Amino acid sequence: MTPVSARRGAVYVSVAATAWGTGGAAGALLFESGHLGPVGVSFWRYLLGAAFLLALTRRPPRVRHLTWRVLPVGAGMAVYQTAYFAAIAGSGVAVATVVTMGATPIFTALGARLLLREPLGPVARGALAAAPAGLVLLTAESVVRAESLAGIGYALLSAAGYAGVTLFSRHHRTDPQGTAVGGFAVGAVCLAPFALPAGVVPELSVPSVALLLYLGAVPTALAYSLFFRALTALPATTVSIISLGEAAGAALIGVVLFGERLTPLAWGGCALLLAAVAVLALRAETEM
Repeated sequence: MTPVSARRGAVYVSVAATAWGTGGAAGALLFESGHLGPVGVSFWRYLLGAAFLLALTRRPPRVRHLTWRVLPVGAGMAVYQTAYFAAIAGSGVAVATVVTMGATPIFTALGARLLLREPLGPVARGALAAAPAGLVLLTAESVVRAESLAGIGYALLSAAGYAGVTLFSRHHRTDPQGTAVGGFAVGAVCLAPFALPAGVVPELSVPSVALLLYLGAVPTALAYSLFFRALTALPATTVSIISLGEAAGAALIGVVLFGERLTPLAWGGCALLLAAVAVLALRAETEM
């Protein structure tokens, strides 16, 4: 495996976050066009993601050497992805995003400090304070209107699962491509018993098939392969904070493609969030 520099790792996770920013919208559209629930969407996402990566991998991963490592990764991915879609279904995209993405770097920073003994530099500390503040401003009005405590609970569960996968993958960071393929496969297997009773076969149409293929290829296969590569070069906390660019990207997609409007307060939050992500990405090498 070719070593990844800190600067390139920051670029990788920034691209991954941009791709992830489209995943929530694609999943929400699949609820309607494909008549799938959160578990069904997550199941197809991981199954197709594994298929795409296997098709592009020159040398198949050595499953025997990866088994002990991909089991917790896949289980964690199944938990946090399904919990995130459940949070979207219960409290809306905005609330699910702000709670999940806001709590994730906090959980990750605590875990990295306690479990991995990773230092937290001054730039990272500033970004860790500014980024969640930007998320709150970005979705402030939606948070005020939120009434679903269950949705917020699912979002916190998603954040905890995401932080766990990030910390574990940072600690065991050899063969990121194999980890991604194995994690997707294990995640799909974990979700199958829950997806089958709820109806796992989508209503086939051009929009639903296109959305499934896009979800499996871009926000899953591409994004996660870059994410796991980034974890070989950057501290877990740095990766989790840069990943917050997903929320700003999702908001901008809503404005450009779906005609949504952001208040001045939300635009300020978006700018603060992007500034925190940009500064940390540019200073990635100094935060090692």
